[in-house]
Amino acid sequence: MGDSNSSPGSPKENPDNLITNDDSSLEAIVRKFQDSMSVGKQHKFWETQPVGQFKDVGDVSLPEGPIEPPTPLSDVKQEPYNLPSPYEWTTCDMESEEMCTEVYNLLKNNYVEDDENMFRFNYSKEFLRWALHPPGYYRSWHIGVCAKASKKLVAFITGVPARIRVRNEVVKMAEINFLCVHKKLRSKRLAPVMIKEVTRRVHLENIWQAAYTAGVVLPTPITTCQYWHRSLNPKKLIDVGFSRLGARMTMSRTIKLYKLPDSPTTPGFRKMEFRDVPAVTRLLRNYMSQFVVAPDFDENDVEHWLLPNDNVVDSYLVESPENHEITDFCSFYTLPSSILGNPTYSTLKAAYSYYNVSTKTPLLQLMNDALIIAKQKDFDVFNALDVMQNESFLKELKFGPDPFI
Repeated sequence: MGDSNSSPGSPKENPDNLITNDDSSLEAIVRKFQDSMSVGKQHKFWETQPVGQFKDVGDVSLPEGPIEPPTPLSDVKQEPYNLPSPYEWTTCDMESEEMCTEVYNLLKNNYVEDDENMFRFNYSKEFLRWALHPPGYYRSWHIGVCAKASKKLVAFITGVPARIRVRNEVVKMAEINFLCVHKKLRSKRLAPVMIKEVTRRVHLENIWQAAYTAGVVLPTPITTCQYWHRSLNPKKLIDVGFSRLGARMTMSRTIKLYKLPDSPTTPGFRKMEFRDVPAVTRLLRNYMSQFVVAPDFDENDVEHWLLPNDNVVDSYLVESPENHEITDFCSFYTLPSSILGNPTYSTLKAAYSYYNVSTKTPLLQLMNDALIIAKQKDFDVFNALDVMQNESFLKELKFGPDPFI
């Protein structure tokens, strides 16, 4: 899934002046961060956790493997961590319409905003159920904090199980997501105890590693990436402040610049169906084998994460008209943002590039077809990270980058 802790949007696109950053290695990012502030004072919590530390970056003598070895399950704390006295833990049953609605409203009103407070992620209830119910999920990892008096949900954090291949070893992990604390409770230090609680519950399932993302530099990222945005509805994006009109550009010229064909151009391009799961799994596994760190997907995972799901995830493939071989695959998920304080528009409909595999169709052509489909479905913007092989099409297809964090 995408980086849910990155900002949902801000004024950033200027097709005449694409920003590039050559000094973006992990070591350079850490160096800049250390130069700008006292790391020890900024990360008291993370310095107590089994995560890579800034002081160790570049130390080639450290062994590869777990930072801390697993402990016997009998030594794992059996009782939940203590919360401040007005609050209590709850396990969130996302299959319950009432609870799902409560989680939806908490995130809708309190989750990630851009720096200018113009946009806030607005995950649908269907998306939340999809994201939190992968094969083998643990309901106990869907953790809420309630006010004892009102029983109102005031904070939330989740984990889902994943198999992540690191070089040649497949590691069982938890993917941590949706850490959210009500705006009025940000001073209560709830987040650290929530992180410790989800860690405890993950350990109870004999899982000792986790993956997570953040929109800030925490000790210590194994990698970093940047969002790029491709206008599909440039007038709306400019009207709501997501994009700016480029220098020497009129609105009509901008609309023309981003215009797309009416329909995909690749022969055999069609929507993925259930019968395609084995072929897509083979394509995806073969493609992911080139990366040092990647999900280890089987057919059950592909069926859950990639089979089309209305207003959640869209997947398309190329089937050879001659021999009916499945040769290429592209996908994107739906994550709208609320537009805050705009009298005309309330929602920004955004598509996020997911997994894309090109073997016969050039990736540039495949992704252009994905943009065409997204435009047909009335998305306003198509977002992509500069991961996997995405950098090969971003500039050519008129994506503009986020400001470097």
